[in-house]
Amino acid sequence: MKIYGFYVFSLCCFLIFNGVRVEAFRNHTRLLNVSQPYRTAYHFQPTKNWMNGPMYYKGVYHFFYQHNPYGPLWGNMSWGHAISHDLINWVHLDIALVPNEHYDINGCFSGSATILPNGEPAILYTGVDAKLHQVQNLAFPKNISDPLLKEWVKWPLNPILSPPDEIDPSFYRDPSTGWMGADGEWRVVIGTRIDHQGAAILYKSKDFRSWNRSLSPFPLSNITTFWECPEFYPVISNGKSGLDTSVISVQGKDTKHVLKASFNDQDYYILGKYDPESDCYDVDADFMKSKEWLRYDYGKFYASKSFYDGEKKRRILWSWVSESDTAPDAIEKGWSGLQTIPRSIWLSKNEDQLVQWPVKELEKLRTRKVHFKNKRLKGRSMIEISGITASQADVEITFRVSNLKHAEVLSAEVVDPQILCTQKNATTDGKFGPFGLLVLASKYLTEHTAVFFRVFRIANSFRVLMCADPSRSSLKPFIDKPIYGAFLALDPRYAKISLRTLIDHSIVESFGGEGLACITSRVYPVLAVGEQAHLYAFNNGTKSLSISSLSAWSMKKAQIV
Repeated sequence: MKIYGFYVFSLCCFLIFNGVRVEAFRNHTRLLNVSQPYRTAYHFQPTKNWMNGPMYYKGVYHFFYQHNPYGPLWGNMSWGHAISHDLINWVHLDIALVPNEHYDINGCFSGSATILPNGEPAILYTGVDAKLHQVQNLAFPKNISDPLLKEWVKWPLNPILSPPDEIDPSFYRDPSTGWMGADGEWRVVIGTRIDHQGAAILYKSKDFRSWNRSLSPFPLSNITTFWECPEFYPVISNGKSGLDTSVISVQGKDTKHVLKASFNDQDYYILGKYDPESDCYDVDADFMKSKEWLRYDYGKFYASKSFYDGEKKRRILWSWVSESDTAPDAIEKGWSGLQTIPRSIWLSKNEDQLVQWPVKELEKLRTRKVHFKNKRLKGRSMIEISGITASQADVEITFRVSNLKHAEVLSAEVVDPQILCTQKNATTDGKFGPFGLLVLASKYLTEHTAVFFRVFRIANSFRVLMCADPSRSSLKPFIDKPIYGAFLALDPRYAKISLRTLIDHSIVESFGGEGLACITSRVYPVLAVGEQAHLYAFNNGTKSLSISSLSAWSMKKAQIV
């Protein structure tokens, strides 16, 4: 498991949260003594970051994450715990789970949280035992009347599941959130590999404590080798609302199911129809075999986790975002890794992919605003967007293109958007594109990260390519700066091309086509830091286009204590 850690020197403070006095920890003392140009202002950064079991319980959002209490690199895996009322401002609580039993002595690895019918939350997690075998374990709150769920107790009959004989015990982990079947029994899936193929094993239980392997196999994938952090959940075809997997009535003709797996450093998903009677899952296409190779995010985004928000009837997706600098950099900073902004997620109108958008609560952090409409952007030109804090911003921009008969011709054989973005990066001019944003840019553009589009013609149709190019983002050596790309499922003849980009010092999250494609990058500028960062709208293509609308905001700092 590719896991990074944080190193924390804690300063205790006390505050009132939801009417209860709690002890919080601030990653404070060390940060005061070390320059922190890459620490984010409004993204969640716990003391160690790997996604586990978010949930909503009695008016409080809970976020559990893997945590190394002793260093900024991987090791000593425990479960950290933070709470929030709005998914943006967070309070850290004491560690929820520590590796102190024979079945998890070598680490409390990933897992999930599920709310049971009696309202009791349960954590199902992978432990690594003394033989380095991965086994599944349960934990419950010590006091379910406590909305903060500060203390957790491990089930005395752990481990509840051990690897089947045909499974390598080093590849048996990350149980999913439970869902209720038509027979009233719980189901979960666990990531593994079978005959060198990526797989998820399906288990069933009547009481969430005693589990049996289902006779109904979930799909295998002969083009993948091992699945981490699998998820399985329903989405509806006629709206943005989420569905609660803890009730039986979520199945129907207007419902599709998402199976997500983490592999190859990416989070892929497939769509299909699930029969709750037989547990048969009929997929539209195998992983990496659909036209777009469906992913949650085409950038740096891994081991994501979603949950149903019963308060606002939506599904929320979060992901861990690792660093792109070095281990010595992590030691110097004293921390490593962070979370994306929580995203609402739903099925597209065409029912062939998922759509994501930052949660509405993020807009509470917006402050100074710049706005204009209908501005012509000539070929090979740029416009500076001033008046906001460019290193800590939220930007929405919409482009309109016309006369597309002059668009570049794209060979039908070119199918990998990342390769295409690398070949035609932000400095390679075309006709309609590259156009988009230059973020975290230094004064003379020595440093900048480009998020942009290109429009191509294929026979009588058109394709919109979205790219994130951090290749010139930093003068720092030994930084990984991959170029990412995705195609947008929209026709530029009839739809405007939109981009929303969240900029937060060392992370850039971009949403193209109102969330049809998402790309996340980590960047480490040396010159474009703080008030020295600039923001531009640019067009390096030869054809002029129009900025239909631009709105940009400075973002306040979230309260994460």
